[in-house]
Amino acid sequence: MKDEGQAGDPSPSRLKRWFGSHPFRTILRIVAAIGGASLIAGGLGVIWPKPDPMAAAPPSADDPASLAPLPKRPVMVLMVGLDADGINDPSNRAAPKGPANADSLMLIRINTGQPMQVLQLPTELAVNLPGRERLQSLADAYRVGGVALTADVVAEVVGLQEGEPDRFVVLPRQALRSLVDGLGEVEVTLNQSYEHTDSSQNYSVNLQAGRQTLNGRQAEQLARYRPDPKDDQARRIRQQSLLNGIHDQLNQPNAIALLPTVIGEVSAQMETDLTPIEIMSLTAAALSSDEPPVITQLELAPRTGQQVMRELKPNQPLPLWPTPPGGAEGN
Repeated sequence: MKDEGQAGDPSPSRLKRWFGSHPFRTILRIVAAIGGASLIAGGLGVIWPKPDPMAAAPPSADDPASLAPLPKRPVMVLMVGLDADGINDPSNRAAPKGPANADSLMLIRINTGQPMQVLQLPTELAVNLPGRERLQSLADAYRVGGVALTADVVAEVVGLQEGEPDRFVVLPRQALRSLVDGLGEVEVTLNQSYEHTDSSQNYSVNLQAGRQTLNGRQAEQLARYRPDPKDDQARRIRQQSLLNGIHDQLNQPNAIALLPTVIGEVSAQMETDLTPIEIMSLTAAALSSDEPPVITQLELAPRTGQQVMRELKPNQPLPLWPTPPGGAEGN
């Protein structure tokens, strides 16, 4: 006689092999995950027309909306710029060495017909992270808990509404280079020259003052450059120049025709919960206004002594962003 455990019905030993030592708990988790995915899919219709239709005709240089259907309401995206070259790199090959940190953090709010709003978040902001007794920098949130923890901490700091940010994009250095090279370089104006070499990171910067055109590698140099650990604010100012340069390049006549190819390449190099069509939709919405991005920062308390981490200016009412026109920037 054959053992019943070898028959068609799975025996307890088979269940354990397939689902672990707690099979019914595992099954419940799978069911919950499938249900959650269904809810997310249903929620997409609140923002984008279903089912992510692409325009039948090629995109028109005169009509950003020809890229994809525009979002039906404002969309807030958390942008995480990593200090690693690739999403799955085991080491960032940067400083401090180890798993990837958030080199740059931004909230981007896109509303059709209005200027894109950008909040640059201070990666050096002191925050409480789960399981850590001491205060950590906001940049450490990605290393500790990935984009999920980073989004939660950012939402708490800024005072966002439930469910915000709506989406996220994790952009490693490789994806930044591909974006800039794919668009055909970007123009920036630098108020000084930057020269720096770090042999330990195999990294160097050689950028001259004045108006110039940057390729992907030079754009990475500008975004990363920070000769002093307390130079985060100056680096954010340099990153503003790059953001404006990319926005200007996207407004060039041939940029819209390039975008489907560029987005396809960059999407394969980054981590995001946006589909390529949704990325094109948000890009089209950002380009539907002729105004440049409105870039702001959080107000920080004055630095005390030699401290590297910063604190928010006290007694600020929530939410801290979006800020009204003319709001002060951090320092």
